[in-house]
Amino acid sequence: MLTEEEINNAQATLNELRVEHRDLNLIVEHLSATPIPEQDQLLIHRLKKRKLSLKDKIYQLERMLVPDVRA
Repeated sequence: MLTEEEINNAQATLNELRVEHRDLNLIVEHLSATPIPEQDQLLIHRLKKRKLSLKDKIYQLERMLVPDVRA
């Protein structure tokens, strides 16, 4: 069971991760929509990996905050 402080900290972190994920998504969409040099493809790849990492962290925090309910 998490304390109220742990829950608040996790929710704050979750909000920050969601904002960062959204921002990265916008950047990747913008970069992908414009013709870019080959070396920038590596940048897009790194940004996508970071997005995926953030998505995993978001999922973990959500699972921690929302306990499984057995029917």
